[in-house]
Order: sequence, then structure tokens, then C-alpha cells
Amino acid sequence: MSGICDGRVVIVTGGGRGLGRAHALALAAEGARVVVNDLGVGPDGLPGEPPGPGGHARQVVDEIRAAGGEALAHGGDVAAPEGARSLIAAAVDGFGRLDALVNNAGFLRDRMLVNLDEEDWDAVVRVHLKGHFLPLKHAAAYWRGEAKAGRETAARVVGTTSGAGLLGSVGQGGYSAAKAGIVALTLVAAAELGRYGVQVNAVAPAARTRMTERAFPEAMAAPGAPGAFDAMSPSNVSPLVVWLCSGPPSAGVTGRVFEAEAGRITVMEGWRRGPTADRAARWTPAEAGEAARGLLAGAEPPLPVYGSGPPRPVHRKG
Repeated sequence: MSGICDGRVVIVTGGGRGLGRAHALALAAEGARVVVNDLGVGPDGLPGEPPGPGGHARQVVDEIRAAGGEALAHGGDVAAPEGARSLIAAAVDGFGRLDALVNNAGFLRDRMLVNLDEEDWDAVVRVHLKGHFLPLKHAAAYWRGEAKAGRETAARVVGTTSGAGLLGSVGQGGYSAAKAGIVALTLVAAAELGRYGVQVNAVAPAARTRMTERAFPEAMAAPGAPGAFDAMSPSNVSPLVVWLCSGPPSAGVTGRVFEAEAGRITVMEGWRRGPTADRAARWTPAEAGEAARGLLAGAEPPLPVYGSGPPRPVHRKG
């Protein structure tokens, strides 16, 4: 296998199913040697789903090898210090290096805020946000060591955020907060790690997976006609992820957040300063309120939170 990731070593967390599996297969098809991480839990993060711990990762590894690629399986918990450390070690020990990290692992425990248990909040924030931080921390330490040893690095990190993290989503308070945190972590990591040759970006995907098929059953339905374009296939997101993991082709792209859905890619422009009022002195509360009202009148209205308005269209122009 050869392609834009030829010879590069890439880790994919949550790589046993859904988006992670699609990313792992697409990376291997472009020549990457892939470490497939998957804990093997259910869509709510609870154990007991066959074929057991690490089994889905091994199945993806078998697929890659059957197609002529190289891959290793890792069944550790990336939101635990030892699991994250051993993941990076698996790549370096198994393939001699690490070039890219795709943080994708996650699960859902959706509840309205008044019904959301602290345990469920902690579990969701842990897997998404801490599950991004710890592998990133250990990978960054490896790349810093490489840079200090004088070895040139063209490392890449791709985080997985969500439209829920960018806009919010009714019934997904913990998930939305964690995914928003991933965006902030991406920006900080891009600023801090650039000196070591590391580029850090994030992708907000929309695709049919175990996590979305219950939330958006109609939009996520597969096409009925044979050969029809499956707009919500996870494979539609993977080409952008593969490109972001490449070396020279993606050089200079860092600190960015993309939406990827069907055949559409969008660069998110994030928080930018809009209308401003400055009186160069302290406002009274009444004056501050009057100024805020005036500024809001001239500002762009926010996009609606997922689940708070009409159904979100699957395709949009632009």
C-alpha cells in the first residue's frame, strides 16, 4: 500500500468501529502503519459487548493486514494514565516511531440536565476530554524528545469534536461540554507544540455510527438504492482526517477546526470579536445593559442549538 501517508505511523483511538474504524482503514489504504485502539465497550461505555475487550480492534487489524497493510491492536483505556502511556509505547515499540495521533474514542450517556447524574457526567467528560488529553500528552512528550535529539518531526494530531461542542445539543450537556473543551485543547496544543514540529487540528464529523443512529434515525439512514451515495457513511469523513495526518501535503495547517459531513467540508471560524462599545470608563449596570442591547442588535444571531429548533438538514450549500 502507498499513498499520502506512506510509511507514517498513526494511532487511532476508538478505532474498532464507526468513525475510528473508517479512519484506520483509510489511513492504511494510504500507506500508514496503524495502531488501532479500542476498549470494546458498548455505546454507553459499559462492558459486555462481544467480542470482548480489544476484540473490535483486532478485527480491524485483521482487515488491514488482509488488504496488505500493517497494523497493531491496543485494547487499553486511553482515559487512564497507563492506558495512554502504553498506547504511545505500542506505536514506538511496534513500528519504531509515531507520526500522527487521531483521538476519536468516546461514548454517550444522554440526559436532560435536571436528570443528568454526576456519574454519567464524569464518565462522558472523562472519555472524551481526558481521553484526548492523556494520549496527546504522552505523544507530545515523545515528539518533544525527538525534537530535542535533533530528529526532524512532522507530527500531526487530529481531535474529534462535534457540532454539539460547537453549537450545543439539547440532552447532551456533558457531551457538548467535553467536545467544546476539545476545541480549546486543540488551540492550546497547536500553539504550544508547533516548536516541536507538531500540527494539531480537530474535526467535527457527522456520520451514521452507534452514537448517532438513535439521535438522528432518519438523517442517518443508509440509502436504499444499490450503488447510491451513502451520505452519512463514516467513510466520507476519513479522507480529511487522512490528509490532516499526512506529512508535506498538510504542512502549515494547525489550530483549525473543520466540519466534515457527506461530501461537504467546512472550516469553522470560531469565536471572533463582533460589535464593540468602549467608553474608556466604568459603565453603570443600566448603561452596560443599554450598550449590550445595542451591540446585540448589530451582531450576527447565533446558530440554533441542536434539538432546539427544526430538524437539521443533512446537506447545506456552501
